[in-house]
Amino acid sequence: MKITVLGAGAMGSAVASALCHNDAITRVQVCEARPAVLRTFQASASHPKLRAIEADARDLKALEALLANSACVISCVDPDLNPRLAALAVEQGAHFVDLGGPEPILAREQGLATLAEEHQRWIVPGCGLAPGLANVLTMRGLAQFEQATEVRILVGDVPTEPTEPFNYRLAHSAEKLLEDYTTPVHILREGKNETIDPLTGVETVEVEGLGTMEAFYASDLTMLVHALEGRLQTLDVKTLRYPGHAHQMQFLMALGLADRQTLDVRTHLSYRDVLARRLRQRLGGTYADTVVVRIEITGERDGRTQTLTYDLVDRFDEATGLSAMQRCTAFTAVTIAELLAAKQIAGGGVAPPEQLVPMDRFFDALAARGITIQERWTAREAVAA
Repeated sequence: MKITVLGAGAMGSAVASALCHNDAITRVQVCEARPAVLRTFQASASHPKLRAIEADARDLKALEALLANSACVISCVDPDLNPRLAALAVEQGAHFVDLGGPEPILAREQGLATLAEEHQRWIVPGCGLAPGLANVLTMRGLAQFEQATEVRILVGDVPTEPTEPFNYRLAHSAEKLLEDYTTPVHILREGKNETIDPLTGVETVEVEGLGTMEAFYASDLTMLVHALEGRLQTLDVKTLRYPGHAHQMQFLMALGLADRQTLDVRTHLSYRDVLARRLRQRLGGTYADTVVVRIEITGERDGRTQTLTYDLVDRFDEATGLSAMQRCTAFTAVTIAELLAAKQIAGGGVAPPEQLVPMDRFFDALAARGITIQERWTAREAVAA
């Protein structure tokens, strides 16, 4: 069984490493366009199953032969490329998994439903941490209620030992961070879909082991919000950081440093390009991080109003050198790809993971990789009318 990974950066390399530990997979093919990134990957990754190839994900003609005979393709490249890559993968007889993208990209992928159904292959967008793991965990919790009314999702990746003045490091790409901090966020209020400005709604949250943190609107679980509209009264999705982060980023955004406007006629660079470069230079690199996911679901169960809380806290793995963000993102994508490649999910089409994966097998596989989730219930007696 062959799996193809597109991209050999932080997430692509973690995905490839995890795939190599599956005995049913005989070849893990990694395609990367950037020579320097490819060399770094080849120097750090060594396994008989691995095959690293210099190939550009934008060159669909060159990818045709490379994707042939792949059971699944996992995209860890620019989300803008995902719709065309998904179509190519399906046409080559492979399932397709990606880490998510903005709403227009998801809409284009959903437009491939007929193609995927005809080929009996799945296109599964949003298979990272959030969207991805957080979505699946939310749906698992909702299934335990007769009637749920409120869901609160908090997700964050922070340095385990923060340093001033930023108290933050880049867990993913700088471009992804700026996308999250400039794109309106979908939530549910009184059962209706609303959009909220990013970097607003700041509140403090206590997290065991990390102390006081702040939560604010950023990043978007669009497909989950659309799926639960009319089913819940409230769905809140917020990002976790150390206190002060939202204000720092509001300052940068207000200066226009995330604008896509070019600096002047003598350069093609935009203000956003320059800011992304500086963020990579100042906040990039390897560091010990902690991923925090907290999901609180409130509703009626067994005749009482109860709240189910899921807590996930994952940390940098010194033994493998994988960050917590790499672990939580890559292991989610790999688990879904393995289920698809092993024909554990029948049919074909386009669907997010929360609508597709067998819950028990999904979470058992994550637990086997060391991703553990704590569950607790709190209840209060229903008030008599």
